[in-house]
Amino acid sequence: MKQFSYPGFAGVCCLVLAQPGFAGEQQRETEISTKKQDTWSQVEKKLTSTKNEAQKTQTSISNISQLSEIQLPKTSATDLLTQENTTPQVIKVTRIKLQKTQSGLEIVLETLQGELSQPTTRVDGNTLIADIENVVLALPDGKNFQSQTPIQGIASVTVTQLDDNKVQVLLTGVENAPIARVRSSDRRLIFSLDSAPQADIELIVTAQKRPEDAQDVPISVTVIPRQEIEDAQINSFVGIANQTPNFNFSSTSSGGTEFNTYSLRGLNNQNFLTVQDSVAFYIDDVPIDYNGFLDLALLDLERVEVLRGPQSTLYGRNSSGGVVNIISRQATPEPETRISASYGRYNSREFQFSLNDALVDDKLSLRIAGAYRGQDGFIKNLATGNEIGERSRLAARAQLLWTPTPDWTVSFNSYNSFTDDGNPTYNKLNPSDPFEVNLQTEGYSKLDTNTQALKVGYNGEGFRATSITARRFTRQENVVPGSTGAIQIIDGIGSTLWTQELRFQSPETAERFQWLLGSYYESRDFNVGDAQTDFPGFGRFRRTGDDYRQTYAVFGQVDYKLIESLTVFAGLRYESSDASSDSTYESVNADGTLTPLRPAFNNEKVSNNALIPRFGLKYQLNPNLMGYVTIAEGYRPGGLNYRANSEAELRFGEEKTWSYEVGLKSSWLNNRLIANLSVFHNDVNNYQVLQYDESGFFGRVNNVDLKATGVEFELKAKPAKGFDLTASVGYVDSEYKNYFNSDTGVDLSNNQVPLAPQITYNLTAQYRSPGGLFARAELRGYGITYFDDQNQIKQDPYALVNARIGYEAEKYGIYLYANNLFDTRYITSGYLFPVPDGTAGFGDPVTYGVQIKANF
Repeated sequence: MKQFSYPGFAGVCCLVLAQPGFAGEQQRETEISTKKQDTWSQVEKKLTSTKNEAQKTQTSISNISQLSEIQLPKTSATDLLTQENTTPQVIKVTRIKLQKTQSGLEIVLETLQGELSQPTTRVDGNTLIADIENVVLALPDGKNFQSQTPIQGIASVTVTQLDDNKVQVLLTGVENAPIARVRSSDRRLIFSLDSAPQADIELIVTAQKRPEDAQDVPISVTVIPRQEIEDAQINSFVGIANQTPNFNFSSTSSGGTEFNTYSLRGLNNQNFLTVQDSVAFYIDDVPIDYNGFLDLALLDLERVEVLRGPQSTLYGRNSSGGVVNIISRQATPEPETRISASYGRYNSREFQFSLNDALVDDKLSLRIAGAYRGQDGFIKNLATGNEIGERSRLAARAQLLWTPTPDWTVSFNSYNSFTDDGNPTYNKLNPSDPFEVNLQTEGYSKLDTNTQALKVGYNGEGFRATSITARRFTRQENVVPGSTGAIQIIDGIGSTLWTQELRFQSPETAERFQWLLGSYYESRDFNVGDAQTDFPGFGRFRRTGDDYRQTYAVFGQVDYKLIESLTVFAGLRYESSDASSDSTYESVNADGTLTPLRPAFNNEKVSNNALIPRFGLKYQLNPNLMGYVTIAEGYRPGGLNYRANSEAELRFGEEKTWSYEVGLKSSWLNNRLIANLSVFHNDVNNYQVLQYDESGFFGRVNNVDLKATGVEFELKAKPAKGFDLTASVGYVDSEYKNYFNSDTGVDLSNNQVPLAPQITYNLTAQYRSPGGLFARAELRGYGITYFDDQNQIKQDPYALVNARIGYEAEKYGIYLYANNLFDTRYITSGYLFPVPDGTAGFGDPVTYGVQIKANF
């Protein structure tokens, strides 16, 4: 594609024409200039022998700036006779639709047959005008087409009939004429616009299952785009949480993958025996069904969206606390190769690659990516003299994307990950050195997961449809020795998850009335094959459990614009689930035989169903400021506890949350400054909490009440070219309203909910110069964090600093990095078990290294 400058025009307009060829449709792009050149008079004289044709051609090529760009008409006698006796065919445009893209907007003019001719264009103020000859509008309503403010930066799109055989397209920008490219393909003429060419910050999300500007979404959502993911080296859920207010995620990543813990807006997952987490985690539309399976190697990411608050009317899997939506990079016809490698302290090494290409032009594309991450241990085991806590992660993903027609897409996605870690970083509470232990037995943690998903999408004139069929299998094994070899937990956990989600929704061109209707089915077989615990002086105890659950749901939401500035929305979900469980609890004798400690539970059953509403409104106070109010219910079904010691402990009840939120979203200085504020309150009844007994060990699931109130503020700014500032702060007060521990007889009411820091904040300053210099500094901070219901174990406020500096060229980059630059010591988890020492997990010490990236 050749590009030419337009004096006084803030963009480039290109035309792509279909050309016949043996490999299928090929495209030719011609620059359309708006300034007549002084040399045209000379060209006119040379074309006098073909007067009739030249007069027609003059309009379309009069703006071409170089004679070499002109395609001269055919001048043989036969050609001239043929041209004079040929009447141009008038083409009917039967459909016009707008399609939002990551860079802006596409205006698509469709015909039933025939190719639309090349438009002639000019610029008038902030409007790009394109005239198309030999065409008439034949739209279903018999009228012209107009759309007001389809995306930020574009004031209007208008398509009108000028005369009997000419159509005019008017593309009006808010401040400047839009950047435009025009291409024709398969009975379509497509105008591609980049929205707000002067705007610096614009984030397109699919949080509501349709592409839209994040500032238009009446939900508290943190968006992390691809470039920011790469700059911040985000490759895990820990990294995602670090960029999100009121989101805390801890992983004893050198082992102990079973004990990933998090909190979002004061709701945590400390109870890992419940049916489902309070937060739904998705990777490419496939949910992750258990918190122990979250310690994954994320790779080749396009975007991350973190939605805070209950989400039940737009997503297949219900969630009471929020959604973390991971979107990987999609296959495209464009060839691409990317590689990166890094090496650092503790022999840390990482290698990533991605390959993308078309297998069949414009029809079938393939993308594959892989990553390996490894690191030696940094924990000294005094008993053996070994350095333990080594890490190893291997992950790969592939996507095959088929686009048989412009309206249909079919993709097959596969994700596979294997974790093989050494002993976790657990130690006693308050040790003299957190990275020295005395273990007679050294532990390990292994996690193997593979996912396959088939996604079929239809994007039609009247509606859109999406079907997602997925299977996910995960296997986990852990050996977690105690601080003096006193205890080890051996888990063999397997899960097979089948999901089917189906959505129908309004077309992307819908403005005043938007709707979505969906259904969801989930089949989950969760098996704990062998969980053993050693108690010195008491013996070894063994538990098994097999939980099978089926979930059915239908959900929907409608958004209606009452007036231009006011939109109301309401949604409803009906969910039903049936579960059955088998479990045993036995002591392991010295000769290996088993003695039952309670009767085995066989084919125990529980059923739940609920209606879950969501409603609210958003009001556009002015073009730069939007406010919204949301009231939504969150829900988690009841279930069966395989660790129950008696019939009375077997069942736990449904959890219900009422969430109230008020928010403001604003963008200023042509999107160079974005500032968002939200205030929320969660009122939770029958919160499913994991209860600990006097020995500090867990077993019973209790239903208690809690409340969480908080505020969140996010800011993104571009104060100067190449300079970016990102900041956020979250505050939450999450406490139990009434909680009586039936095992210990202690009243825990008014205690703080564990794992939820009262304050989270981050500040990032980054500079990328035209000359190639890159520099980035991050400050992350956390307020007081409690780790147990009695609030005896806590981490005082602390802050971490990360830094990165490098040089970037067009095809490669080299960087130096340091994480936890000042070697801060802090705990990420804490337990009162075993009494009296307790147990704590510790964050990583300072790490540093070098990274190299290249793309081709």
